[in-house]
Amino acid sequence: FKGYHLPDFPVPEGFTVESYLRHLCEEGARKRYGEQATSQKVQERIDYELGVVSKMGFEAYFLIVWDLCRHARENNIWYNARGSAAGSIVAYVLEITLVDPLQHDLLFERFLNPGRISMPDIDLDFRDDRRSEMLEYCTRKYGSDKVAQIITFGTMGTKAALRDVARVMDIPLPEVDRVAKLVPFVSGRNTTMEDALAIPEFKQIYDEQPHLRELIDTAARMEGTVRNAGTHAAGVVISDKPIIEYLPLHRPTSGSEETPIKTVTQFEMGILDSLGMLKVDFLGLITLSVMAKACDMIEKRHGIKLDLSNIPLDDPKSFEIMGAGQTAGLFQVEGGGMTRWIVQMKPKSLDNIVAMVALYRPGPMAFIPDYIARMHGEAEVEYRHPALQPIFQDTYGIPVYQEQLMRAAVELAGYTPSESDELRKAISKKNKKDIDKHREKFVAGAVKQGMDRDIAESIYSDWEEFARYGFNKSHAADYGVIAVQTAYLKSHYPAEYMTALLSASAGQTEKVAFYVSDARSMGVPVLPIDINASGWDFQIEDIDGKPSIRFGLGAVKNTGQAAVEVILKERDQNGKFKDLNDFARRADLRAVGKRALECLIKVGAMDAFGNRAALLASLDRIVAISSAHFRAADAGQMSLFGANTGVVEEITLPEVNNVDKREMLNWERELVGLYISDHPLTPYQKTFAQIVSYFSGQLNEAGHEEKVRVAGLVTSVRPYMTKTNKPMGFVTLEDIQGNIELVLFPRTWEKTREQLTVGQIVIVEGKVDANSAPPKILVDTVRTEIKILESLDDSMPPRFDSLNASLSQPKPASPQPATPQPKPFDKAQDKPTPVTRLNIKSTQPKPMAPKSVDVPQVAEPAPAYAASDDMPPPPDNFPDGWDNEWQPSFDEAVIASKPEPKFEKSEEVTPPRVEVMTVAAETHEETAEQDDATREAVVTSLKSIYTTLVNEEDQKHPPKQITVLLRTTGDRERDRRRIKTIYGTLISFHGRDRFSFQIFENGSGHLIDFPNDTTRVCPEMLDRLKKLLGEETWRVEEITFQ
Repeated sequence: FKGYHLPDFPVPEGFTVESYLRHLCEEGARKRYGEQATSQKVQERIDYELGVVSKMGFEAYFLIVWDLCRHARENNIWYNARGSAAGSIVAYVLEITLVDPLQHDLLFERFLNPGRISMPDIDLDFRDDRRSEMLEYCTRKYGSDKVAQIITFGTMGTKAALRDVARVMDIPLPEVDRVAKLVPFVSGRNTTMEDALAIPEFKQIYDEQPHLRELIDTAARMEGTVRNAGTHAAGVVISDKPIIEYLPLHRPTSGSEETPIKTVTQFEMGILDSLGMLKVDFLGLITLSVMAKACDMIEKRHGIKLDLSNIPLDDPKSFEIMGAGQTAGLFQVEGGGMTRWIVQMKPKSLDNIVAMVALYRPGPMAFIPDYIARMHGEAEVEYRHPALQPIFQDTYGIPVYQEQLMRAAVELAGYTPSESDELRKAISKKNKKDIDKHREKFVAGAVKQGMDRDIAESIYSDWEEFARYGFNKSHAADYGVIAVQTAYLKSHYPAEYMTALLSASAGQTEKVAFYVSDARSMGVPVLPIDINASGWDFQIEDIDGKPSIRFGLGAVKNTGQAAVEVILKERDQNGKFKDLNDFARRADLRAVGKRALECLIKVGAMDAFGNRAALLASLDRIVAISSAHFRAADAGQMSLFGANTGVVEEITLPEVNNVDKREMLNWERELVGLYISDHPLTPYQKTFAQIVSYFSGQLNEAGHEEKVRVAGLVTSVRPYMTKTNKPMGFVTLEDIQGNIELVLFPRTWEKTREQLTVGQIVIVEGKVDANSAPPKILVDTVRTEIKILESLDDSMPPRFDSLNASLSQPKPASPQPATPQPKPFDKAQDKPTPVTRLNIKSTQPKPMAPKSVDVPQVAEPAPAYAASDDMPPPPDNFPDGWDNEWQPSFDEAVIASKPEPKFEKSEEVTPPRVEVMTVAAETHEETAEQDDATREAVVTSLKSIYTTLVNEEDQKHPPKQITVLLRTTGDRERDRRRIKTIYGTLISFHGRDRFSFQIFENGSGHLIDFPNDTTRVCPEMLDRLKKLLGEETWRVEEITFQ
C-alpha cells in the first residue's frame, strides 16, 4: 500500500506522461493567453508548477482530470472546477478551471504545497442533468473493475435513537412522537440527550414515567452509532489495478440504482486518502444546467453562441440588476440576507462579488458593513504598514482571503510560499504550538526586513483573529465568476434565462411560484398550462413579437415524463387536439394514467375541452373510451369500429356547474405551487386596502422599526427554541402580492401561537425589521377578528380613525356583537360569514383547506460537519423523516439571537395607503346647468404584482381602454348600487385592458379612472354590460402608448 495508485494514462506515441502534459500546457497557454503565452510571467509560472507536479509524481493526475474535462467539452456537458485548484495556471491552461490565477493573484501553494506531498484534490461540478454521462465515461475509460463509489455511514441522532428504540420496545408511535418533538434545536453542533433533558417538559416525562425513562436511557447510549450505509454524493475512486486488490467492496446502497457505477468501497473517504487511492469528485450543479439550457435557447433564437469561456464579466447591466436586488435565480447571491448586502454594496466589478462570496459566512459577516463603507468612501482605509497596501488594497484594507495572509508572510517576513501555507494552516486550525512558533518566525523575519517589532507583533495578532474567518480566494473567485455570468444572462436574455430556471425548478413548487413572480416583474408574461401548447419543460412562445413563457406540464405534480410524452408525441406528429373526443382517440390514455389526467384537469390544462367539474365527472368514461379505442387498434379491429363505419362512441360532457372557485384555487396551489386563475384573498382585498399599512410588495418602503399593520393568509408556522430554551416562532403570511415573514419572540409567541394556524386569515401589528431582506415584521399583536363599520350600501372606504377604533379590543359595554373568530379554512363551507343587519361588515374568511403539514414543535438540529480548508463536505445520507423537519435558516438563527423588541402602546401604526385624487371635470354643451364643484374620487393605492396568467388570445391584440358612459337617474342610492355592480362586473374578467367611468351629472362630466384595476374586453363581458345598462353606452379604444 505504499505510494499512490493512480491509473496508467495512455499517451500518444512519442510522448511520455511528463512531455505530454507539458505539450498540452503549451497549446493551452496559446489559447488562453494569445500573444502573452510566451511572456516571462506566464512561462515562469507554468515551469514552476510543472516542476512541483513532476517532483511529486502527479502528472497522470492532471492528465486524468484534463481528459474528463475534454470529454465534457466535446459533448457539450458544462463543467466547472471549484476550490483551490483555481490557483493553478496548469489547471487553467488545460481548461480545467475558469479563473486566471495571474489576474486574480491566486497562489499555487494554496492548491499544492511543495513542502508536503499530498494528493491534489480537484472537485468537478457538472451540469446535474448529465452527470451520469460523465460517470459512465469514467467507467468505460478505466474499466468497471477499477472504478467505485465511496461509502458513507449514517449515524443515529437523538430523535432517530428515540424512535428506533421505541419501535423495539413497542411504545406507541403517538407517545414517542410527543417525546421526540421536545428535543430542541441547538445551533452549531449536534443535539444530545443532555440538551433534551434541559427542557422542563422532557425532564418531567423522564422523571415521572418509568417506561419512557428506560426509553430515554437506552436511546442515549445509542446516539452516534452507525445506523445505515449510503453512497457519497460525489466521490469516485479510480485505481491502476482492480479495486478488490486494494479495498473490500459493498453492494450498491439504496437510491443508487440509476448510477452507472455499481460498486461501493467499504472504506470511508479518510481511509482511502491514507491508502493512496485516487479520488475524483463528480458533483452535480443545477446552475450549470440552467446556464447551458439558457444558452442553447439564446443560440437558437438570436444566433449568439455563449458558454462559460465567453460570457462577459464586466458588463454594467449585470451589476445593476444585482445592486437593484433582482437576485432571484443568480448563483450564490440569491437569498434574503445576501441580497440585502448586495443592494447596499451596489457592486461595480467582479472583485466586489468575489469579496461578498467570501464574506457572507458566519464570522466574517461582521466585516461586511465596514467593507461597504470603505468601498463607497464613507470610512477611511488604514494599513498598519505601507507594505500591506498592495496586498490588501483590493479589499480596502480588510483581510478577506487566506491568499492575502500567505502573500504578506512572503513579502513582509521572507517566508517561502510553502512555509506561508503552513502558517495559514496553523492559524486556521488554531494550533497554539504552531501559532507561537510562527509568531517568532514572522516577527523575526519582518524585523530583519526593517519593520518595527511592535508593528510586526500587531500585524501577527491581527492575523490570529482574521485567519479563523479567512476564506479561500480561489474558491470565491470561481463562484464569483459564475454569479456574474448568471447575472449577465438574466439581464440581457430574461425570457431564456427564466425559462431555463423554471424548467430546472419544475419539481419544487415554492421555487416555481417565486420565479414566476420574478419573471412577471421583469416584464416577461407567464402563460397558463395548456394541453395544446405546453411542453414538458417551460418554453418560450413569441406573441406579437414579444417572448412569453408557457408553463410546462412537468411542473404539475403527479405527472410523470413518460405519461406526458405520450400526449406531446401525438400532438407534435398530428397537430393540436380539436376537442375531447379527438384527444381521447389520439392520445393513448392507458399510458397517460388516470391520476396524471386528473391532475392536468385540476390545474386547467384541459379547460379548452370543458369545465373542470364536467371533465372530472367524466374522467372514468374518457379513460375507458380511449382504452377501448386503442385496444381495438392493437387487435386490428379498427375497420369494424372506425370513423368510416359511423359506429363511434362519443364523449358528451354532463351539464354541471363548475367547481367552487376556492376548490379550484386549492388544486392549483397544491399541484403547481401558485394560484393560476385567481387568488383566494381577492374577495377580501378591498377590506385589506382599508386597514393595512403596507402590502408585501411595498413593505420594503417602510422605515426600520416603523410600526405597521399587515394582513393575509398563514401558509407556514415554524416553531423554534432559542439558545435559552424559550419557544418562539417564524410564520409566513401570504397576501395577494407575495409573502411576508413574521418573527414572534417568546412573549408574543406564547400569547398568539394558538391563533396562528395554517389557512387562517389574520391581521398583524408589529415593527419592521428593514435590515432583513426582504423586510420582516417583529410581531406585537395578532388578530383574527376583522370588523369594519360601514353603511350597507356605502361604497366609500371609512375613515381610518374609525377603523382603528373598530380594530381595538372590544369593550364589555360595546353595543356591537362580538364576531366569532374564523377557523382555519374548510372546503366544506361555501360562503363567507354573511353581513349582519347591524351595519357590521365582517370580512372574516371561510376556512381554506390547506395542504396538510406536520409542523414539529421543535426543530431537529442541523448536521455539523468538520471544518475543511476549502469548503464543507457534501452531507451524509439524510436521516429518516428529514423532509418533515424544518431547519432554521442562518438569517432566522441570527434574528432569534437578538433581544426581544419593546412595543409602546402610544406608538401609532402607519395608516393605510389611501390617497385622495382630484378628478378634473369635463364640460359638455348638451347640458344646460353648470356645476363647478370639485369631485374627489377615493382610490386606494394598491399596486399588486399578482396578475392572473394572461390567456393566449389576450396576447394577440394590444391592450384596450373601455370607457363606460353613465348618466344619473336622480336616485343617488340606485346610482351608487349600479356603479358598484358595473365595477364588479369589469374586474371579474381578468385581463390586461383598462377601464374608466364617464359620469354626466348636473351639467358636468366627470371622468373616473381606475389605474390599479384591469379587465378583459371580450364579447361575454360586453354582453353582460349590455344587460346591466340596457344599451351600448361605452366606447372601446386601443391603447397605443403605455
